[in-house]
Amino acid sequence: MMPPFLFSRERSRGSVPCGEKEKMILKYTIAWLFMPFIGIMNGIIREYGYAQLMAEVTAHQVSTVTGIILFGLFTWGLSLAWKLHTAREAILIGSIWLVLTIAFEFLFGHYVMELSWSRLVHDYNLLEGRIWSLLLIWITIAPYVIHKIRAYSGLDERQEAHR
Repeated sequence: MMPPFLFSRERSRGSVPCGEKEKMILKYTIAWLFMPFIGIMNGIIREYGYAQLMAEVTAHQVSTVTGIILFGLFTWGLSLAWKLHTAREAILIGSIWLVLTIAFEFLFGHYVMELSWSRLVHDYNLLEGRIWSLLLIWITIAPYVIHKIRAYSGLDERQEAHR
């Protein structure tokens, strides 16, 4: 059963001032530029840390989980600095992040790391234990999930009261 806050109506339905939505989307899109660095650092930690201690596919699975955690913390941090106003805004930001992430992964992987296209696609093969696509799903839904958690728990109202 899914938590009710994921599907409940938002508590504050006030209108968003003209241009605010666009500014917020731009801020979150620019903030995405930090995400490749987080991903690269996660990969470096995998390769020079624990990859020698386990099978290659297991190391990638662990790396996917740590990536989900790191990107979740990053998204939560952004939500503290820049409150998303609507679920639609959060979904749009997550969708933009997905497109940018896949484009970066394939373009950087192929043209900079010189990996073949088939090697890049290989990381999406769930039948071989490749769970990388879970990280992409998380990057897409994280802004929405965190927005709903903050709205449902009243964190946004408490934050506003302290300003």
